[in-house]
Amino acid sequence: MAGNLLKETFPDAVQKIEDFRGETSVTVDAGKIREIMAFLKESEKLCYDLLLDLAGVDFNDCTPRFMIAYMLHSTKFNNKLRIKTTVAEGASLDTVSDIWLAANWMEREVFDMLGIIFNKHPNLIRILLTDDFVGHPLRKDFPVKGRDFDKPVQVCLEEEQ
Repeated sequence: MAGNLLKETFPDAVQKIEDFRGETSVTVDAGKIREIMAFLKESEKLCYDLLLDLAGVDFNDCTPRFMIAYMLHSTKFNNKLRIKTTVAEGASLDTVSDIWLAANWMEREVFDMLGIIFNKHPNLIRILLTDDFVGHPLRKDFPVKGRDFDKPVQVCLEEEQ
């Protein structure tokens, strides 16, 4: 129902509607994300009043490179809906933190881990990493370094006396 209503209301912005295992995902134009999200929350037919999750995905070799997925829930109708949009590297996305307050921290996490900018976010600073950390660890091209797992780890235990 939500997908069809979105297609009727935003015919140029809805790119794809998918139903899989009882879940609906709607891919929308990034330029209309705020308008669509406000509609989903305020529409009396839908009432998606809860943002459950917001996550980013890096497809590294694809264009556009990133996808942002919003998982919404209507407590009135007990319905869930996934809204997806794509973001090119270096492009930004409008914040929805004033529509759902929970988006504030979720958008900061996506910014911190993937480097995606959310326009007009009230406090877009790192949330998981230190301010001096260089890079965004969830990007596929982020250099992964760690200890050499081929070398044995020496553990020293002091005997209690």
